[in-house]
Amino acid sequence: MMLRKTPLAAALFPTHAASVAASVAASVAASIAASIAVSLAVTLPARAQSAAAAPASSSDAAAQASSAAPHDTGSLPTVQVQDAADKNTFLADTSTVGGKTPTALRDIAQTVTVIDRALLQSQGATSFQDALRNAPGVTVGAAEGGSIGNNVNLRGFTARTDIYLDGFRDRGQYYRDTFDLDAIEVLYGPSSMLFGRGATGGVINQVSKQAQLAPVSEVSATVGTNDRYRSTVDLDRALSDTAAFRVNAFGQSMGSTRDEMRNKDYGIAPTVKFGIGTPTEITLSALIQHNRDMPDYGIPPVNGHPTPVGKGTFYGLSDDRTIQDVQIVSAEVDHRFSEDLKLRNQTQYAHYVTDARETGASAVLTGPLSTSGALTNGNFTTLPLSALYVRLGSHDRVISDQSLYNTTDLISKFVTGPLHHELTTGIELGHDSYTNQTTLRANLPIVSLLDPIYTSTPANSTTTTGNYANSGANSLAAYANDTISIGEHWKVVGGLRWDRYQAHIANTMSLPGYASQTNNFTSVRTGVIWQPTDTQSYFASYGTSFNPSLETLTVTNGSQNLPPESNRSYEVGGKWDLLDGGLSVNSSLFQITKTNARTAVSTGVYTLDGDIRVNGFQAGVSGRLAHDWLVYAGYTYLDADILKAADGTQGKTPANVPRNTATLWTTYEPFHHWEIGGGMSYMSTRYAANNDLVSVGSFVRWDATLAYRRKQYDLRLNLLNLTNKYYYDSLIPSDGGRAVPATGRTVLLTGTYRF
Repeated sequence: MMLRKTPLAAALFPTHAASVAASVAASVAASIAASIAVSLAVTLPARAQSAAAAPASSSDAAAQASSAAPHDTGSLPTVQVQDAADKNTFLADTSTVGGKTPTALRDIAQTVTVIDRALLQSQGATSFQDALRNAPGVTVGAAEGGSIGNNVNLRGFTARTDIYLDGFRDRGQYYRDTFDLDAIEVLYGPSSMLFGRGATGGVINQVSKQAQLAPVSEVSATVGTNDRYRSTVDLDRALSDTAAFRVNAFGQSMGSTRDEMRNKDYGIAPTVKFGIGTPTEITLSALIQHNRDMPDYGIPPVNGHPTPVGKGTFYGLSDDRTIQDVQIVSAEVDHRFSEDLKLRNQTQYAHYVTDARETGASAVLTGPLSTSGALTNGNFTTLPLSALYVRLGSHDRVISDQSLYNTTDLISKFVTGPLHHELTTGIELGHDSYTNQTTLRANLPIVSLLDPIYTSTPANSTTTTGNYANSGANSLAAYANDTISIGEHWKVVGGLRWDRYQAHIANTMSLPGYASQTNNFTSVRTGVIWQPTDTQSYFASYGTSFNPSLETLTVTNGSQNLPPESNRSYEVGGKWDLLDGGLSVNSSLFQITKTNARTAVSTGVYTLDGDIRVNGFQAGVSGRLAHDWLVYAGYTYLDADILKAADGTQGKTPANVPRNTATLWTTYEPFHHWEIGGGMSYMSTRYAANNDLVSVGSFVRWDATLAYRRKQYDLRLNLLNLTNKYYYDSLIPSDGGRAVPATGRTVLLTGTYRF
């Protein structure tokens, strides 16, 4: 049976989305005016006070001179172009994820990890999941239920809806690629003040490549073992003295050491920018991506651990597939009134469709018949593995996600007496919609646990229509964040955000048949930063976040009428610039507490009486140890506990939270044009579900690289999983807790040509 997809025209202009679009359009002018009024009310009197003060300091005089710079009268400022080689340091100085504007990392009172493009290219990392190996404290959960795509945990809490693209929530359920990214930023700790609902363990922001006046012409091709083929294109051209166009594209056919696994994907990301270097800059961009992947529901557990079968063993059907289509379009307008006052308006529309026919191990049986008994609770048994069988079950659905967001920010700098302010005020409007049509395939095979057969869906299999879920949400938020400089060595950060989140869901078969909720929540953020020298920065911070029951536009029946969960975080840490600024080091201690976690009292009955706490330590280093020696490393310790729960999990460790994670990557140039390097990823034992019945052991994975680099071309050899370590990449809590084996030893050869 073939499921009907929503036509693109209907998807782009549904009735409810059209009404929201009209509302957004009508509100943009009001939001701009409101933001200007809020900031100007403070800025103008402050400037008047500053102008009246005497005598003026040299720094004030410089600021006034800057305010009267030629660009304010219409002339163009100097455009600086940085050579690509200068960026190859693994070291980032600023991030947009910690304050909605580019902010020096030392001025962010939270831990931030920036994974730049130089690091990704050195490692041969092309998928979002591979890139996040460089972010300690991040673990991967595989697709299940109503979720597909990149599902990650951050500092012990799910970050399913906390993935962003250029500052906008990228809530679609798809497998992301790095072909159009300059960097990936990870902000750790509750951050609802900056990003609204969610953000319990932090957020992950993808930073797209931008059009620039300096030309870029680069093509690359990769071939590898297990029939891996990939090519990318990156072209940038100036259209005039103030405008440029850039396009990135990729295509790949990727095999795996996992049996039956093959992904065939392609995408294109064009962007055009007008007014570069002028007071008004306009950026238009898009991401169009298509994935046709083989789904992998992993290996079922026996006796509390994944079944000890070969890493290629596959429990699925050969005609399974996951087809995903992504279309995201964005527009941004930036206007500088002066060096101290800037207005920014951003709009993004995103449409995601997933058509999945997926099969996985639904139960371990004690015999080959459909009437044979099934193991439960970790699948503990005294039977030999050769006597066990697996019942296959379908996970078929068509999911459609749509999002429309608009934000208006006014960024101002002003002085009140001895205090220097950097104030961001803003308004955010949003609409999300979600549909999920499930289908059920019956009469699927029962296969041997140790030696499953690979076959397509049997001819006698019947398909029936399952539940159809239809949900949506409207959101409105207003926020203000101020960084106050006190003298030369102290900064105080304070922010406040009010969110109104209205959501509803309707089901044709599942419960609840219909539910709606309206949540109002105020989030706070505060921090103190002490910078005794230009190379040292110490901080202490406090932040909150909230998680509505309908945060993901899905809901567990019985929890739909509960207020949001709330979270709070305390963090203290330090950041140091060493070796003349070439090396950055950071460390922090933190505690995140969810004080009213949802917990099941009985079947279908939930309360907010749970309590989850994560205490931890994090450290990182990036940059140059010497002129030819680069390093990137991180470590996170997580002590996670379910302190209180009514469902029998009290005292357990939350699912997919390892106590220790570490990453290391280093490269060295022993001779001119040559580069060698390598590194490791480590993760300690973790559990597949909150009941701690199924555990996955620790692992260390080693990688290596060898490259020959010239100005016009590069040749790079990457050896992934050098020792062919058998370990598990991601976990699935359902069906007793399944684990997905990682790819074994893989060799990649990449050639890059610049012209």
